[in-house]
Amino acid sequence: MLIWDFFQGIHTFFLVHTDVAIARLVLIALGFLLIYLGWKGTLEPLLMIPMGIGMFGVNGGLLVLEGGKVGNLFLDPMAGNVEELMNLLQIDFLQPIYTFTFSNGLIACLVFMGIGAITDLDYLMARPFMSFFLAACAELGTVLTLPIAMACGLHPPEAASIALVGGADGPMVLFGSLKMAKDLFIPITVVAYVYLSVCYAGYPYLAKIIPKRMRGEEMDFRKIPRVSPGAKFAFAIIACAVLCVLFPVASPLFACFFVGVAIKEANIVKYVELLSGPVLYGSTFFLGFTLGALLGADVLLNPKIMLLLFLGMVALLLSGLGGLIGGLIYRRFSKEPFNPLIGLAAVSCVPTTAKVAQKCAREANKKCMILPFCMGPNVAGVITTAIITGIYVAGIGFID
Repeated sequence: MLIWDFFQGIHTFFLVHTDVAIARLVLIALGFLLIYLGWKGTLEPLLMIPMGIGMFGVNGGLLVLEGGKVGNLFLDPMAGNVEELMNLLQIDFLQPIYTFTFSNGLIACLVFMGIGAITDLDYLMARPFMSFFLAACAELGTVLTLPIAMACGLHPPEAASIALVGGADGPMVLFGSLKMAKDLFIPITVVAYVYLSVCYAGYPYLAKIIPKRMRGEEMDFRKIPRVSPGAKFAFAIIACAVLCVLFPVASPLFACFFVGVAIKEANIVKYVELLSGPVLYGSTFFLGFTLGALLGADVLLNPKIMLLLFLGMVALLLSGLGGLIGGLIYRRFSKEPFNPLIGLAAVSCVPTTAKVAQKCAREANKKCMILPFCMGPNVAGVITTAIITGIYVAGIGFID
């Protein structure tokens, strides 16, 4: 028995093509970087740490399988026939997670249940026009990136999938790309989650296009009307029913989000604890870990990866600009003081962009508190992004 048989992870670097070996090293290094940035709090640790470990685990842990094939014991997303899949379910430890929660979009739906259970509808219902107007403006990247991506050579379903990054909603991107561009869902979803973490660092610079006096404009909390739990519960049920009828392709997302909201407003404490704790954080953990394990060298070597990185950045930049422009427009016609940074929160990364908007406002004026006002557009953005996802999947997802 040769010494290489004991250290197959090292041996496989010499068995694969040079470009694959280099890609593996790059991804291992990137995995360590994501872990470090998550640990420092620069990126979202809940996702980045398990994703980083999955990345260097799958790229370092290659070995020689039966028939001389080089592979790993994590999972095989390309498993096709039933016999092959049944074998892998008994061998690859993440294969059940991928097969039973990723390939059918369940993982995205579970995350949405948890998000619904922590979502507060008060300000959305108190100011519905403002909330949905800003949310519509903040879909600028989701809409404009589609023709830009098509002009760059992507097929319409692929272009629609990467355009959804502009909605800044990771589960939505995962769900949409699985429906429309399954061969690219791994890089698109990873681009989405990494970029959403970068929102913390990038959007404060974008917010500076708003004059400082406007960024620091204070809002009057006395202007927020109170909404009863019964009204919020009724809204959740009616909105869910209407949206499911109008956009049945996205009905799993609507049903899961609004069941979380309904459970919260019905004050079913045990269910709220279940959805907002184990379901949300458990599914988010396995989402990050499994995505990392899906990031093999073949993904990095995909010729479309650089284009996807560029388009993802364009989508989020345009959405942020759209939200800020919407905030300026609303301020122009509002009859009361209005901070345009609230438009930035309409990019629906709940509650990240709302926190970013608050942080930018505090930097301009230490007394400024806009976070409660930000939550209306923030939640509305989830709904508008789900609507656009339904439109894209139904209207574009089946185009060859």
